[in-house]
Amino acid sequence: MAFRIYTRTGDKGETALFGGRRVPKSHLRVDAYGTVDELNAFTGWLRDSVGDEHIREVLAHIQHRLFTVGAHLASDPAKHPPVPDLLPGDVEMLEKEMDAIDAALPPLKNFILPGGHPAVSVCHVCRTVCRRAERLAVALHESEPVEDIVLQYLNRLSDYFFMLARQLAHDLGAEEVIWNPRR
Repeated sequence: MAFRIYTRTGDKGETALFGGRRVPKSHLRVDAYGTVDELNAFTGWLRDSVGDEHIREVLAHIQHRLFTVGAHLASDPAKHPPVPDLLPGDVEMLEKEMDAIDAALPPLKNFILPGGHPAVSVCHVCRTVCRRAERLAVALHESEPVEDIVLQYLNRLSDYFFMLARQLAHDLGAEEVIWNPRR
């Protein structure tokens, strides 16, 4: 049996959450998991833009976790359907990666602007989309439950993308663009 991508059930501006409840496509929950999906796409672009095998493996791991985050956000909290686990170890992995990056880089003494190399710029796009996903998940949490681990993971992930941008700039010999405010 072939799988069809279109169902025609969303033609009037509604979609179904895992658990069956239908909500408008403009619902905050849909915006949150849609933004996580956008982040996953940009993360794939970033993974395709770097050659370092360790970084590529970490980014692939992140993509799998982002799919899990999306599943959490796409689930009707009243139905509690089973979704894949997001574990504290996933947050700890990001922290360990950041600690390793931080130990290998010179201290940051200025604000930096996105840029310097296409891979660095994509990394900053990932960081900013991740921050938006986090803001949407926090806003959703004000009205419907979002698991704390989802909020923690998104918070730490945006920090990871910032640190990875610095590492990529260093590894690629790209200049970090220092913010020079007018005085």
